[in-house]
Amino acid sequence: MKDIIAEDFQNAVNDILTRNKSILDIITKYQDSNARVNRAVIKAATNCGCIRIEGKKQIIPEDAALEDIQQFMDTQIKGRLCPSCRETIEKELGSNLFYIASLCNTLDLNMYDIMLNEEKRLAMLGRFHLR
Repeated sequence: MKDIIAEDFQNAVNDILTRNKSILDIITKYQDSNARVNRAVIKAATNCGCIRIEGKKQIIPEDAALEDIQQFMDTQIKGRLCPSCRETIEKELGSNLFYIASLCNTLDLNMYDIMLNEEKRLAMLGRFHLR
C-alpha cells in the first residue's frame, strides 16, 4: 500500500508539472521550497510565538554510552504549533515533497525505492548512523 501511495504521488507530480521541466528549474524550485519550510518554522517562533526555539549546547555526560546519548539530546523546541502555523508548515513541506518527486521523475528515480534503501541503511547501521 505504501508503495502505491508513493508511486501515485510521483505519477501525479509528473502529470501536473508542465512549465518547469528543466532540471535547472526543478533544482532552484526545490531549493526555494526548502527556504520556505525554514521560514515557516522560524515565523512560528518569531511572528506567532506558538513555539520557542532555545538553541544551546547539547549537554552529554562524558561517560554516556552511545546507546544512551539520545536521551540527553533535546529538540530545542518549546511549545506546540498552533493550527495556523501547522497548516502553513504542512503546505510548505508538501511543496518540498512535490519538487523532490519532480527531481526523481526527471532523473528517472523511484521515490519509494529511495525510501526503502534509506530505511535499509538506517536499520543496518542503527545508532551508529549518527545523523
